[in-house]
Amino acid sequence: MRRTGTLIALVTAIALALAPGAAFARAGLGSSSGSRGSNTYSAPPSTSTAPYSAAPMQRSLTPQSAPSPAYGSGYSGYSRGSPFMSGLMGGLIGAGIGGLLFGGGLFHGIIGFGGFLGFLLQILLLAMLVRFLFRLVMRQPAFAGGNFFGRGPMPGMAPPMGGGGPGLAPITITPADYPQFELLLQQIQAAWSAQDLRAMQSIATPEMVSYFAEQLGDLTSRGVRNTVTEVRLEKGDLAEAWAERGHEYATVAMRFSMVDVTRDSAGHVVEGNPAQRSVVTEIWTFLRAPGGHWILSAIQQAR
Repeated sequence: MRRTGTLIALVTAIALALAPGAAFARAGLGSSSGSRGSNTYSAPPSTSTAPYSAAPMQRSLTPQSAPSPAYGSGYSGYSRGSPFMSGLMGGLIGAGIGGLLFGGGLFHGIIGFGGFLGFLLQILLLAMLVRFLFRLVMRQPAFAGGNFFGRGPMPGMAPPMGGGGPGLAPITITPADYPQFELLLQQIQAAWSAQDLRAMQSIATPEMVSYFAEQLGDLTSRGVRNTVTEVRLEKGDLAEAWAERGHEYATVAMRFSMVDVTRDSAGHVVEGNPAQRSVVTEIWTFLRAPGGHWILSAIQQAR
């Protein structure tokens, strides 16, 4: 009995470790919305910062003429579902087949509550190891292509180029553009925290401002207010950049940390921790007229 209780505690702890970080409010409320021109319904290329690319758009004013294969067959198996659950089910099926082959029945070797939990624990540990090794490899600078914010191209490399879809003209993103992306990240979160829609109108498209206004209204109706402070970009790189119909677009993956807290009308914390930083990864798309300044056009969640 004690052994079973220990196994349950271990499984619970590992499940919590594998679970994504708490989805605090922040600008956009953790949704995927906005427009990326002709690429709105196409998945941006994976990057070192966001190796699984981005979730599909949930809301956009850009009409969708036909279903895009980019979020379906064009994606890897990791994009279609949870890689952990796929591995877990594969392990269970493999164990069942092994039991049949060796004459022990479909669930030979994992019969009994304790035996099943022990098997599940092994699968969880294996999944953690694979996930850790993959992330460790993807962190190596060789995968970044020299596009980290604040650094610009690596010595001897040409300025990073971004591709677009068929018929879209790729454009060059220069080292001077990256500080603008980082500054917009901080300005958007500051305007969100201050509930300053006027400030947002100068740094985001009218579409994104309308989404922010609706989300702030929802928070107000619930009697809570979210503030995002001490925003710091931890890592960022370019996914793609292109020009179409008189506008230029740049989609970048950004991992940033912040103090993200939601309080009620009495000032009591209802979500988040004022003494702890949270870290999220999002894919932001910026837009500008040629020669103009960048503004936010879309936010997508990293898978």
